Amino acid sequence: MKVFCGRANPTTGSMEWLEEDEHYDYHQEIARSSYADMLHDKDRNIKYYQGIRAAVSRVKDRGQKALVLDIGTGTGLLSMMAVTAGADFCYAIEVFKPMADAAVKIVEKNGFSDKIKIINKHSTEVTMGPDGDMPCRANILITELFDTELIGEGALPSYEHAHRHLVQENCEAVPHRATVYAQLVESRRMWSWNKLFPIPVHTSCGEQVIVPPLELERCPGAPSVYDIQLNQVSSADFTVLSDVLPMFSVDFSKQVSSSAACHSRQFEPLASGRAQVVLSWWDIEMDPEGKIKCSMAPFWAHSDPEELQWRDHWMQCVYFLPQEEPVVQGSSIYLVAHHDDYCVWYSLQRTSPEKDRRVYPARPVCDCQAHLLWNRPRFGEINDQDRTDQYIQALRTVLKPDSVCLCVSDGSLLSLLAHHLGAEQVFTVESSAASHRLMKKVSDCCY
Repeated sequence: MKVFCGRANPTTGSMEWLEEDEHYDYHQEIARSSYADMLHDKDRNIKYYQGIRAAVSRVKDRGQKALVLDIGTGTGLLSMMAVTAGADFCYAIEVFKPMADAAVKIVEKNGFSDKIKIINKHSTEVTMGPDGDMPCRANILITELFDTELIGEGALPSYEHAHRHLVQENCEAVPHRATVYAQLVESRRMWSWNKLFPIPVHTSCGEQVIVPPLELERCPGAPSVYDIQLNQVSSADFTVLSDVLPMFSVDFSKQVSSSAACHSRQFEPLASGRAQVVLSWWDIEMDPEGKIKCSMAPFWAHSDPEELQWRDHWMQCVYFLPQEEPVVQGSSIYLVAHHDDYCVWYSLQRTSPEKDRRVYPARPVCDCQAHLLWNRPRFGEINDQDRTDQYIQALRTVLKPDSVCLCVSDGSLLSLLAHHLGAEQVFTVESSAASHRLMKKVSDCCY
């Protein structure tokens, strides 16, 4: 199959269609991924190398050969660090074929091909034995399987399988441990990325309000995390309701479970307010003693803000509670972190989860359609009153009492603004049935 790509000719300015290599889509995917961000993360690289060097030394001190399993090797960087640190051999697993092919070339070019074997498979497909991919189990496990949420790239199932089938019991692991932290806050700005607010429309007849349907207000929202650079969020945009709470840890040197679990922390709110949002991040300790630590904490929770590393591949998490809940300063409450094998979500409970035998809240799932059709920035746009006022001013310059309006825009509230501003008739075109149903719910609340 031939692949063609449209490009603008820099000389003539005209569009030309050029035939591309069959791996064009793969190359684009790599280019748009976070490989470069990771490779240029100096703090990450230094900490990984320190942890790998210490793990290799511990194995050598026991009089053993250092046999490394590197899951998700990418370019092979961590495997090359291991060999440089004295490892006897590395089995580097990379499931993405274009990246595995690149790793083979990089490893060979740097003179490590005699001590690093690139295996182009998912780690769960790796075979063990004399005729397999690995002749024996490794005693050092190196991974970089983490996303902003820590577990979102399938880290838990991969670790679980590796401990059962690919590494020795009580192996060395780099990273050794990860801890997830959370902080409860009230934030109208962040809450506007999750819920549709009432929208006032100032007309010649007085103020009218576009009221969100009750179904949208009650909806628990989308299940996915919103990863963000919390260092770019002004402290004026949220009110802290809790201290930073360590929610749960994972020891990667021991058997890991991918089963669903929940972890609770009792705390006394620092202030009274409306609990709406949980801010979360994690750190990884590269060694058992916790002396080599790589932290994703935002500046206000970082142990050394001056050393804070900017990252676009690992950021911080914003989780939205299913509903906002009032909390009272000094009155104890429980923040509960739930997770399955890929996702984390949070809830508040008034009583101890250990004593309360009710079923823990399930992973939130949108039942109002809005969270399936509008992403978080889109919610923010619709709730941006300054933006809405600019549209109202623009509409006022063209609307007349006999105006007939046509709105062509999925999920836009322009049609409702035109209606409230006095247009005689308003038609809106929705390209999907789901968008049509959602906008009908919203418009029905306006009559």
